[in-house]
Amino acid sequence: MEKIEAVTALAALAQDNRLDVFRLLVQAGPEGMAAGAVAEALDLAPNTLTFHFDRLRMAGLATVRREGRSMIYAARFETMNALVGFLTENCCGGTSCAPATPSKPARKRSKVPA
Repeated sequence: MEKIEAVTALAALAQDNRLDVFRLLVQAGPEGMAAGAVAEALDLAPNTLTFHFDRLRMAGLATVRREGRSMIYAARFETMNALVGFLTENCCGGTSCAPATPSKPARKRSKVPA
């Protein structure tokens, strides 16, 4: 991965909703997840979600395919792995820098009463 690609990917992930969307897509695996299911899981409006999906796709972090009437989004694991590799390329004397414990899954946002 080139530096400009890494910057683009990091910029796409540098927003809390978009990061939640990406982490949810990673959890869904290669088969992906319908846009409506993502919207429901994260309590995001469809028009807002479309914007976030577009940013992730432009950064090469997500793909989309049509299945019937549904749009199915999936994480691009090769881009994610390339980004992690780019970030850890020169650290730890060439040994793995993977965390000892896995990170927590994305949480569903709770609605706060007005």
